[in-house]
Amino acid sequence: MQLLVYVLIYPLLWIISRLPYKLFYFFSDVVYIIVYRIFGYRKKVVRDNLTLVFPKKCDIELRRIEKDFYKHMCDMFLEMVKTMHLSREEVKKRYNVTNINVLQNILEDKSILVVCSHYANWEWNVSINNYVDGKGYAVYQKVSNDYFDSWIKKTRARWNTTLITQKETVKTVMSNVKNNVKSIYGMVSDQSPMVHKGQYWTEFMDIKVPIFNGAETMARKLDLAVVFLKVSKVKRGYYTAEFIPITTNAKNTEKNEITNQFLQLTEQQIKEKPEHYLWTHRRWKHRNRVPKEFL
Repeated sequence: MQLLVYVLIYPLLWIISRLPYKLFYFFSDVVYIIVYRIFGYRKKVVRDNLTLVFPKKCDIELRRIEKDFYKHMCDMFLEMVKTMHLSREEVKKRYNVTNINVLQNILEDKSILVVCSHYANWEWNVSINNYVDGKGYAVYQKVSNDYFDSWIKKTRARWNTTLITQKETVKTVMSNVKNNVKSIYGMVSDQSPMVHKGQYWTEFMDIKVPIFNGAETMARKLDLAVVFLKVSKVKRGYYTAEFIPITTNAKNTEKNEITNQFLQLTEQQIKEKPEHYLWTHRRWKHRNRVPKEFL
């Protein structure tokens, strides 16, 4: 069954990836109408999230953000498909890294954990490995379909990035430390952990929720430098990436210090352009289940 699904869907993805940009984004507009206007994909979740985190915004403003978000989401996921045949020169043109020297300077001394959120185009973040000499890894969630999982790995490997699961991350880092291999590890860190795994609860967009702090735990344990990757959408199909150092001495930071700085930087992004955040996730679903010790 997995092979059948792959055989049926892959040709369509291949065709989409080959479309000229004007036709490509016209197709995205059509997808937006289908996803938002016709099927209303997760519209209630998006609407509830926006109303919850922006209680002072009027309905007109919230609907504008909602519509702009769906347009951006369709663009972003199709841009992920476009990666299949996106050359190194083309991605450098469309994903401009403004201060790669930040990574280059830190990489001379130690490996780096680059943390980001589900904002703008996180799929093209793997292209930063085109700019540096260190080996690049991206922590990802394995796709249930083995054929699509292999396709994703192959596609991202074109930009010198190796995909590893969360379970493989610590082992990979420790192996590279042992062999003195300077590396860059990318991790999207704004997921919502399950309640029983929520070791830290704090406010995110003024609402107390469980926080995933695996990135900080790993950085402190293995003494990785931590850098926040801020990606901004300049215009349709074009992004800029800026690296903001959080710490180069993780093992000497206070508990939750790295996590709190990451959350602050993520909130700043969301408030600047809320339509570029991934609102389809139920990020605040556990807000009414705060343990007594975190009240």
